[in-house]
Amino acid sequence: MIWFLVALAVVIAALVLWSGYVARGVERWVPMDGRQVEVPGVRMHVVEMGPADAPVIVMIHGIMSQLRVFTYALAGRLAADHHVIVMDRPGWGYSTLTGPRLDLNAQADAVAAAIAKFGLEKPLLVGHSMGGAVSLALALRHPQAVRGLGLIAPLTQPIDEAPAPLKGLVIPAPLRPLIAWTIAVPLSMRTGKAKTTAVFAPDPLPEDFPVKAGGALAIRPASFQMGCFEIDHAPGAMQVQAPRYGEIAIPVSILYGRQDALLDPELHGRKTASDVQNGTVALLDGGHMLPVTHVDATEAWLRGL
Repeated sequence: MIWFLVALAVVIAALVLWSGYVARGVERWVPMDGRQVEVPGVRMHVVEMGPADAPVIVMIHGIMSQLRVFTYALAGRLAADHHVIVMDRPGWGYSTLTGPRLDLNAQADAVAAAIAKFGLEKPLLVGHSMGGAVSLALALRHPQAVRGLGLIAPLTQPIDEAPAPLKGLVIPAPLRPLIAWTIAVPLSMRTGKAKTTAVFAPDPLPEDFPVKAGGALAIRPASFQMGCFEIDHAPGAMQVQAPRYGEIAIPVSILYGRQDALLDPELHGRKTASDVQNGTVALLDGGHMLPVTHVDATEAWLRGL
């Protein structure tokens, strides 16, 4: 038994060292692009683009993602005539937490605090996927902070179970640190491409997605733990949040791919657009990752707002 425990300890130590080594390597491939801004609970990683005196757009990403999903192509186009600020949500990318992990409401507070710190005059808030859930929380909690929401394939309603590509994040809280620092990284390296391909379906996964769009950062232990936290927290948050959408008076525009393999466009798109006071929904042929795979159509839709 003693030798077994010693061997087990050696294996765990080796996996921890390997996970740390891979995480540092990933951060060399995908370094910080902007700067960190201190707001309560987080040092927010932000990238600013475009003329400072132009209309402002703030963009926040989804789960297992980071701000490069927007800077991949979309943000640069909009920055030709807009002041674009792209943020890593708290706990993702290079937005480092200064306290405990933030739930969706606290993330909304942090984004609102960053908007205030920048002195922005009612920007358009663009949220993709889980970033859409945070955007709606911000509209409920800070209705004067933004002039409208542009939600791309957003999570907006309660769902019974995690989407198939994300079910590996359904882990009991006490086990998450151990799994994150032992088997999560090698498993992600083995299965990550297949799961990411499923998220993109039916659109193809770009070969440069891991670096140019920051996808490789998702295999870090910190990203795994944050993903587990959000997958666990989101259903309850949506149960509380969704019945209040009728309180939202600012314009809420939603864009969805008809073939989205992660979230149901009817439930999260049409229903939510009908629940808010001033909502619209637009559909196009495509999957979940529209800011990467359908840049022309997404840009045109945002400019139409």
